[in-house]
Amino acid sequence: MSDVKQLNLTIDLCLRIGEMLLSSGAGAADVTVTMDSVARHLGMRNAEIDVTFTSLAMSHQYDAEQPALSMIRNVKQRDIDYNDLTAVDHLVRDILDDRADVYLARSRMATIVSVGHPTHRWLVTIAWGVMCASVAAFLGGGVVVCGIASLAAMSIDRVQLAMARRRLPAFYQQVFGGVVATLWALAAAASEIDVDPSLVVTANIVMLLAGVGFMGAIQDALTGFYVTSAARLIEALLATAGIIAGVSGGLSLGQRIGVDVGRLDPGYSGWEATWVLVVGSAVCAAAFAYASYSPARALLPIASVSALGAAMSRLVEEAGFGRIWGAGTAAFVIGVVAYFVAGRIRVPPLVIVVSAVVPLLPGLSIYRGLSLLAAGGGQVSLGLLAMVTAAGVAIALASGVILGEYVAQPLKREARRLEDRLSGPRLVGPMRARTKR
Repeated sequence: MSDVKQLNLTIDLCLRIGEMLLSSGAGAADVTVTMDSVARHLGMRNAEIDVTFTSLAMSHQYDAEQPALSMIRNVKQRDIDYNDLTAVDHLVRDILDDRADVYLARSRMATIVSVGHPTHRWLVTIAWGVMCASVAAFLGGGVVVCGIASLAAMSIDRVQLAMARRRLPAFYQQVFGGVVATLWALAAAASEIDVDPSLVVTANIVMLLAGVGFMGAIQDALTGFYVTSAARLIEALLATAGIIAGVSGGLSLGQRIGVDVGRLDPGYSGWEATWVLVVGSAVCAAAFAYASYSPARALLPIASVSALGAAMSRLVEEAGFGRIWGAGTAAFVIGVVAYFVAGRIRVPPLVIVVSAVVPLLPGLSIYRGLSLLAAGGGQVSLGLLAMVTAAGVAIALASGVILGEYVAQPLKREARRLEDRLSGPRLVGPMRARTKR
């Protein structure tokens, strides 16, 4: 390819695709490979691609005697949108299958970015409420706790939505989210309802940390993108610090107005029976996926994969291997199953993996660790222990998912070869191998 105009269009298309993938939580390695695959298929060889947390850069030396073509695109929007991510994934597949050239691809990309969502925004708010209610259930809360947690979650979503429209930074959104969650706990305590305020706050902390890229940070570190990994980790820690500030501010307000909540322990969990954990995790994952605009056809498979992962995690923990091995085993199973399921329902594996892993994320451990470290004194050692545990769980989840994907890819290739050899529609009866002549 030597046409400068065509090269410019190709680079711009690749950067727009990469921006959408990166803003939706894709790992830097996946973004780099996808951009390079599209560029190569459109005739651009040996393009230089640089992916960081806030920008994408791409350059190509089309002539040794001419200056290289270079473009940089900043990543400003970071709202998780799995519907757009799925549309971009389908567009990439169409490009690689020669069903779309650079001009059609650019037109479709512009449509994806500009067209709004068919899902009403108030349904997303309800989905967050359902998610927090399910979290409260598998953490050990009763019906009243689940109801209060759901109302608090919907209130937090509306407050953060209003703040986002005024372009306030995410840190302040997390602070106000923590304040709102604590105010609901204070209201429950002031009304003398027989509930544990800790569970109300804990369920909403899971919501506030659900979209934070703990696992993405570890994934980037495992694949060699250390700068991006460090940036994601700093963002996660800053978001958690915002929650701590919000909760402590709410507690201080409660003391000023004379509301005694007793010993509030955000991050506390009672951990109900296995079947409650499994069902709660399934509902939590499906609700998170819906709130993240996942295609409707993916909700039931996501719930099933998450339930399988939660059950596997609990079984491994009860077998005496500990939480880290339980999380790693569950993530490995999720990674393997998600790869096959994603192909069936035509969504990227990332949509299934992230949603299914949300109930297993170590957000509570990170919150407890930072809270204890901030308290100082004799709590520092406990805070360090909680942070080490959280880091171990995050590494186990990320490495387990990646290993599952590595294992699933050759398995799927072999399964496809076997399927090509089998004869007839296999709805019932034995499978008969067809001999090639």
